[in-house]
Amino acid sequence: MQRYRCCACGRTFNDLTGTPLARIRHKAKWLAYSQVLLDSLPVRKAADRVGVHRNTAFRWRHRFLHWVKLDRPALLNGIVEADETFLLESQKGSRTLNRPPRRRGGHAAKRGISGELDCILVARDREGRTIDAVTGRGALKTAQLERELLPRLDRQALLVSDGHPAYRAFARKHRIAHQAVNVRAGVRARRLDSLAIHVQNVNAYHQRFKVWLQGFRGVASRYLPNYLGWHWALDGERVILPEQLLRIAISVINR
Repeated sequence: MQRYRCCACGRTFNDLTGTPLARIRHKAKWLAYSQVLLDSLPVRKAADRVGVHRNTAFRWRHRFLHWVKLDRPALLNGIVEADETFLLESQKGSRTLNRPPRRRGGHAAKRGISGELDCILVARDREGRTIDAVTGRGALKTAQLERELLPRLDRQALLVSDGHPAYRAFARKHRIAHQAVNVRAGVRARRLDSLAIHVQNVNAYHQRFKVWLQGFRGVASRYLPNYLGWHWALDGERVILPEQLLRIAISVINR
């Protein structure tokens, strides 16, 4: 790659400086590794296929996914379904833990929704455009909806959710049309004039994400945003070629 020198400070740089792929070696293997990501292979199998060390395969995974997780729709409109799902907090890979270790993944010590669970918010319109975010630990709050959902939500959209009070307070505060489905009472769907009111699309997305995640035998909580972006790229075959994935990974170049 061509290397340049700054006339003012004398520092040198190339096209990848300041990008997630800076200082990564073996450029000839990048395209093959993009195919590994499309195949959703675990770290060790990915390393064997490409011919790199497993630590390199893990580091490349999160470098390549840095921009992929940000490749999201600018706005959700029409009927927008929103719901949250939860995963047990994980410190996989950490050398020190701030809690007693669990056996084989383990279970939460407290019943129901608690600070031991990572909350994942997913919002999806009927055209399939999807945004998601790890909002924190424990139950969803209105402030988290304002931070994660409000900037991506068309003010003319109809927000559909379950009976969680945070959605109702959020919609009332920002004057957004809102309909709730009482899932706890067994109501899965209902009609509003000619509109189907349900959150089945977003719940199906939750299920596909959790099934896909099982192939990795658990992921660390700090990497969850990367895995959400990775799944979004694969869901619905939005990205089907390794060239597409590599272009997204290096899209910052010459922007």
